[in-house]
Amino acid sequence: MRLSHRSNALALAALLAVSVLTGAAAGASAPQQRAQAPGYYRLMLGDFEVTVLSDGTFPMEASKLLTNITPKQLEGALRRVFLKEPFDASVNAFLINTGSKLVLIDTGAGILFGPSVGKLLGNLKAAGYQPEQVDEIYITHMHGDHVGGLVVEGKAAFPNAIVRAGQADADFWLSKTNMDAAPKERKDGFQGAMTSLNPYIAAGKFKPITADGELVPGVRARAAAGHTPGHTVYVVESKGQKLLLWGDLMHVAAAQFPDPGVTIHFDSDSPAAAAQRKKIFAEAAASGEWVGGAHLSFPGLGHLRASGAGYTYVPANYSVPH
Repeated sequence: MRLSHRSNALALAALLAVSVLTGAAAGASAPQQRAQAPGYYRLMLGDFEVTVLSDGTFPMEASKLLTNITPKQLEGALRRVFLKEPFDASVNAFLINTGSKLVLIDTGAGILFGPSVGKLLGNLKAAGYQPEQVDEIYITHMHGDHVGGLVVEGKAAFPNAIVRAGQADADFWLSKTNMDAAPKERKDGFQGAMTSLNPYIAAGKFKPITADGELVPGVRARAAAGHTPGHTVYVVESKGQKLLLWGDLMHVAAAQFPDPGVTIHFDSDSPAAAAQRKKIFAEAAASGEWVGGAHLSFPGLGHLRASGAGYTYVPANYSVPH
């Protein structure tokens, strides 16, 4: 006997009710994916295309790293932004397409910081580029989470790129004498820098930066020593729009925006690092220019606004380039 549409609907409803009651609803056992969308974000800066590339995140216990702040102050600062330790810290790199040059600023951690980072190459490709297309790579400093992505299995990940970094960082981190003299817990930092840079040095593609100034049209280097001896920030400018890429000028937004005097154990010269942070924060807030941070929550782009003795960070408004 053929059932009417109404009879079919009633029968289906009854079957679904039975399934729900017995815990056997269709599709209820789909596995969790535990993955994010490809980590890239684009911003047009004048005629330049800026693509932020996520290298991933790593768990940070700021209480073991930050200095010049009490545990109670840090706990309060994290609570205000709904964080508690350990929290995920972003690792960001910035790809600048000027129209004539493709410039990558920092390269992420590669294999140096564990499995939750090392995503830069995959995200570069997802963003529509290939590592062979990168012309220049500018390193803010030679800590592992900024240079580790230079190599894959001991070979240059960006075979056609010239790599540049501050001369003082090269002199410090690429010195075997310095590595031999370093405490045991610091030797890995030297080894990571050497492993990452050596393929480019051997190929004659590493060119240290010896003075402030333009590296390619629209991108210039500015020394900001303190966090490391040769820490360098990069200023990107097109048609009057400016973006300051500050590397490790800051690490923990919740603590260091309200109080730029907060420092970190990894600073080679904490007073100098704090002085650079205070100076550059003040300039960025006064000018209204874009800022981009390696450890600001991805995509790490926004503006600073003066707020009392510190600053408020205003993240970029999401938009599609047009």
